[in-house]
Amino acid sequence: MIPWVQLDSARTPDGGQELRLKQRGAEFSIMLGTNELMNSRLSGSEEALARLSCERIAGRKQPRTLIGGLGMGFTLRAALAALDGDAAVTVAELVPAVVAWARGPMAEIFGGCLDDPRVTIREADVGQLIRAQAAAWDAILLDVDNGPEGIVYKGNDALYGTAGLAAARAALKPGGVLAVWSQGPDSGFTRRLKQAGFVVEEINTRARGKRGARHVIWIATNGG
Repeated sequence: MIPWVQLDSARTPDGGQELRLKQRGAEFSIMLGTNELMNSRLSGSEEALARLSCERIAGRKQPRTLIGGLGMGFTLRAALAALDGDAAVTVAELVPAVVAWARGPMAEIFGGCLDDPRVTIREADVGQLIRAQAAAWDAILLDVDNGPEGIVYKGNDALYGTAGLAAARAALKPGGVLAVWSQGPDSGFTRRLKQAGFVVEEINTRARGKRGARHVIWIATNGG
């Protein structure tokens, strides 16, 4: 068995915890304490997040998509594969080291997608970008932390509360989509989405094809 090797570490935005990048052969893992946040072999649900979102905005001219969280690029790559050449995709990543890992040790996994002319990387809080401009986005994809019940950075909770969802709805164009990835179900979050005025679909998916952990994706459409 090939042992895991730690390549680098970085503090979470509040400085309270440590993210660790580990490698075993061709496999990568990002850890927070004893919790594995993501693994390069398990990308199915993050890819579904992008695919399901892009299906709902298909046919729009020059669609603008905002992705919260770079991670290992699963959501970004799937979005680029589904979107046409006139699309624009902005990725907000709060931890600069994660961007450095994408361009460094995990560059092969990213396959050059960070250099796609449609992509802009912002080392910023996705919440700030959401609040910056009204009716700016066709789709907002949140793959931030572990979903509404975050464990990495408590500041992420503001994205999923009543005020955060109202801001997301205001930032979307009519018929735009807010898509949220989560490690598990959250009935309270489903209720808050509906209270914010979204039309909500809650979709169960798997981490690896038809196998792996069960995750949840919310597709919330802005009725206008």
